[in-house]
Amino acid sequence: MLLTPIDLSMRGKLTQAQKLAIGTAASMTLLAVWQAASWLGWLDPVFLPSPLAILRSLVDMFLHQDLLTNIGISCERILLAFLLSVIMAVPLGLLMSCYPVINAALEPVNDFIRYLPTPALVPISIIWFGIGEETKVFLLWLGTFFQLILLVVEDANRVPNEFIEMAKTLGAKPRQIIVDIIWKKMLPSLFNNLRVMLGWCWTYLILAEIVASDSGLGYVIWNARRYMQTDQMMAGVFIIGVIGMFSDQLMRALHRRIFHYQ
Repeated sequence: MLLTPIDLSMRGKLTQAQKLAIGTAASMTLLAVWQAASWLGWLDPVFLPSPLAILRSLVDMFLHQDLLTNIGISCERILLAFLLSVIMAVPLGLLMSCYPVINAALEPVNDFIRYLPTPALVPISIIWFGIGEETKVFLLWLGTFFQLILLVVEDANRVPNEFIEMAKTLGAKPRQIIVDIIWKKMLPSLFNNLRVMLGWCWTYLILAEIVASDSGLGYVIWNARRYMQTDQMMAGVFIIGVIGMFSDQLMRALHRRIFHYQ
């Protein structure tokens, strides 16, 4: 209940209602200060429009600029690239964790590519895939796949070796050890890391959608930049933030429901 005293101690516990109330109050306070600064003339609307100006632009974009369609296109690209990353990275990461030979062969390559700046690979991706959807999905995939492999390997490595040795003693085969012990033990941590990586995937959206694109939120933001329509740029950024926040909260709720035993 909200009337319950708030625990201010280090690493104290808050109820879900208290977290919601505190988060809402903090956000509303920030918006109020921002709006007041705009009214007082402290902020140049060309560089930072007020929240109300952004809200008006948002409504106009929904009504007259087909913003909802662009949101759907961006979400489709994100989900496709993210699912490809998960489908490829999870089994590969498990194999790297379970078999030192595979890890020794692939870890240097993964580490090398993981540190490459994705924007630097835009020209070569256009040469490889052209300027269609493939390039956009590839750039989103590239920004998440190699990072996700590392997280999967670390999650699998955290499974106590005693569990594996006991399974071997009982005659379990490698496939049974991977599926019934390592996979099930690492799943809660992996699910949480997938939530983080989904947010990471959204951070590459603008980069992916400025490559000869005529749709998507990245295109909307980049096109508004061309005409110095800062309010529309901020509206697009706001939409990405809201989608990311809700997807993050959804995955948190799923994590609590699926892994309630933790």
